[in-house]
Amino acid sequence: MKDKIKNIVLPASFGILMIALWEGRMIHKLLGFKPFQLPIPSEIIKTLSKNFNKAIIDTLTTVNGALVGLVIGCIIGFLVAVIATQFPKWGYTGLTVIATFNAIPIVALSPIMNRWFESGFGQKVGVVTVVCMGAMAINSYRGLNDLKPFARDLMQSYAASEKEVFFKLRLPNCLPSIFTAIKINVPAALMAAMISEYFAASTSGLGFGVKDNLRKGMMAMGWSYIVMASLVGIILYLFIIVVERRAIKWHASQR
Repeated sequence: MKDKIKNIVLPASFGILMIALWEGRMIHKLLGFKPFQLPIPSEIIKTLSKNFNKAIIDTLTTVNGALVGLVIGCIIGFLVAVIATQFPKWGYTGLTVIATFNAIPIVALSPIMNRWFESGFGQKVGVVTVVCMGAMAINSYRGLNDLKPFARDLMQSYAASEKEVFFKLRLPNCLPSIFTAIKINVPAALMAAMISEYFAASTSGLGFGVKDNLRKGMMAMGWSYIVMASLVGIILYLFIIVVERRAIKWHASQR
């Protein structure tokens, strides 16, 4: 019970306190902000309720591109990890190249993708794919290769083939690492999709909505898009946690 209080009640209380200070304009006084620079939560919620239909459409536009890019990036990253595991002499080079993609700034990658793809959706998917490949490749490779020595020796003592070792030992051992990579990639995918919309020619999406509304001085509407992006990230993250608990409930991390 004490652990539940520490893990749930205390963080929730801190969040409520921060929102109360924000609503009471205490943060404005502390940081010297004016109301039009940082709208209070009640104003943001009121604006969001008035424009909820448009916010939902823009949210779905961003989420669709983020999820497609997330799936493609995770699949490519996992395949690179598998190749690097099965063919370590030359496959590890591909893993290194994929890992270096994480060093490319998104703000530099988005304009390049804008030149490569004719549609804003294709650009968005391309950026998210590149962003998500590295984390999945690195974590999957670690999960496929960080095996308990006695487990590998036991498989070899039974004359298990490489296929049996992969599916009965490496892949189950890799599942926690895969979910770790997905949890890392979910917020990264949303962030990459929103940043790519800054440079796209389309006129929809959360990223475009934030940029367009802040440029027009509609701060409350811009912040409402930020709230929607935060809610989507939280929902997707919680969904991944639920799936993880059901998929690897045998793992020590879920006990």
